[in-house]
Amino acid sequence: MPKLLQKRWYGYQTVWVFMLELLLVIFVSYYNWILGLVSLCLVGGLAYVMLQAERRFRKELVKYVTDLTYRIKRVEGEAVSRLPFGLLLYGEDRTVEWHNRFVLGMFGRGSVVGVSLSELLPPLPQLVHDKKDHGNGRSLVEVIVNERYYELTIDADERMIYIHDMTELAVLRERYENEKVALGIVMLDNLDEAAQGMDDQQRTALIARVATAITDWAKQYRLYLRRLSSERYLMIMNQKSLNQLEQSRFVILDEVREMTADLKVPMTLSIGLAFGTESLSELGELAQSSLDMALGRGGDQAAVKAGQRMSFYGGKTGAVEKRTRVRARVIAHALRDLMQESDRVIIMGHRVPDFDVIGSSIGVLKAADMYNVEAHIVLDGPNPGITRLLDRIEQEDALLRRFVTPEQALSMMTPNTLLVLVDTHKPSLTMEPRLVSAAKRVVVVDHHRRGEEFINDAVLVYLEPYASSAAELVTELLQYIHEKVELSPLEATSLLAGITVDTKHFALHTGSRTFEAAAFLRRMGADTVMVQRLLKEDLQEYIAKADIIKHARIIYNHIALAVTEPNRKIPQMLIAQVADTLLNMTNVLASFVISERPDGLIGISARSLGSMNVQVVMERLGGGGHLTNAAAQLEGTQAEAEKRLLEVLEQIDKEEGLFE
Repeated sequence: MPKLLQKRWYGYQTVWVFMLELLLVIFVSYYNWILGLVSLCLVGGLAYVMLQAERRFRKELVKYVTDLTYRIKRVEGEAVSRLPFGLLLYGEDRTVEWHNRFVLGMFGRGSVVGVSLSELLPPLPQLVHDKKDHGNGRSLVEVIVNERYYELTIDADERMIYIHDMTELAVLRERYENEKVALGIVMLDNLDEAAQGMDDQQRTALIARVATAITDWAKQYRLYLRRLSSERYLMIMNQKSLNQLEQSRFVILDEVREMTADLKVPMTLSIGLAFGTESLSELGELAQSSLDMALGRGGDQAAVKAGQRMSFYGGKTGAVEKRTRVRARVIAHALRDLMQESDRVIIMGHRVPDFDVIGSSIGVLKAADMYNVEAHIVLDGPNPGITRLLDRIEQEDALLRRFVTPEQALSMMTPNTLLVLVDTHKPSLTMEPRLVSAAKRVVVVDHHRRGEEFINDAVLVYLEPYASSAAELVTELLQYIHEKVELSPLEATSLLAGITVDTKHFALHTGSRTFEAAAFLRRMGADTVMVQRLLKEDLQEYIAKADIIKHARIIYNHIALAVTEPNRKIPQMLIAQVADTLLNMTNVLASFVISERPDGLIGISARSLGSMNVQVVMERLGGGGHLTNAAAQLEGTQAEAEKRLLEVLEQIDKEEGLFE
């Protein structure tokens, strides 16, 4: 019992009162002893009454506390049992020792005492064993039991689990997430090419057929669709509808393509979608960015931007070659103006440069020379694949002096220097990423399908996935960048070699403009015999390729997979050549070659004849490329890379099939 209650009656104030009364009694007795005796009796009686009252108070207080304790103990068990949240005690063997009534309703059982936690709540035993916490000795985990959501707070020290029903909050949270707004843009990405040669009536009928298919598709998935122009639509939806679209793999892409398959050039769609931000204006910008990404990758696909995640669907067909050269002329004039405004031009390609990088770099160098602008090509060291071309360049002193190392290029950089990237648009794949960071103005000339990593602040981007090579794009630019273009035989041959290598001697990924570019270079003096000399194979390399090919096996009936022997380092160029060679085998529609590279990474080269999109496969492994030509570099072992590749192939096969 608190001392406050036990000693309250004789506190200091009470003592002083009684002392004062005694003094008064003594004073009165001094003058009249009879009156003093009477006063003393009164004071003694008052003290007796106070003592008796205090005894009664203590007795009643003790009785009250005793009764209250009894009542609390009597209802304590009932109160704990009826708590609006669950309590569960478990033993060292992780079996239930005690629980309140809330747990019975949670599991719908008479009793769970003695039942293992692994049976009741499978996610818990490992967590309980590891005693993972959030800094306060307790762990939080969410579970679903009988279609209801519960949050468990685990006190591993006391072996106690607190259970809270979070179903209403979870339902509200799910509803909030599902009702978030998503914006999308649908575009007929090759209307002009598909409708070429049609009169107005036929063109209108074609657009109406496609518009009807898109409208029916929008109704099926409860999308708001608004037509902005003959080839552009705006979509508004919630996240739930977007999730359904992703699960369907955007079947509208295949439906429109198959519907117009009778045309000379089938109609294809490109879709850009975005969600995950509260600002509608920002959503619109992200949707347009996603559409640009889909178009930059060749069209016939959907790109979905969700926060930091970027997903792609479709892309089964190759990019449609554009029939107009207006864009090439506009880009050429813009590049000319940028060069004339610069103090110098630095030209750089991707790491481990190939013929396409060297050829297109020489072409851009020639364009700068025609306007008397200082220009240099960055080369980060010898590459076995282009040794013969570099040997030929060494015979031209004027051209050889234009090649610089990355360190020299960094020292040349000024705020007014123009950096031109060829055959790549990813900063991390360039010979010297620091040059990209240091440059104030960057131009990109590339033919690869656009990936997530991109130079967003480039002043000029010429990215055309339909082109066979960067050398083809540069060749077209040269025809418009100056009225009188004159190329030396070596310059023209270098460009032609870049086109020849990337098209596998004009067998793959070629269009009419590819041959037009080759014809222009031939008129400029390109030596086809020299190209063949540059591309000749070494006997030892051929034997090495044959040794790799003998390890190939066929999977999925039409895919050739070759994995080299462990601890054998193969150059990336040779890996790519083996992948090309495997495509020549009967019934092989795609090929993958896995080998360890000299730099310690595991290289994967992928090739196809067009019926399989190997770019999608490589992107899931962190690489990229074209529909028919892609690659990736992985860390780890060859066995791990092979396992990851097979898992990706199996996943794509289940989702949408490997072949078109």
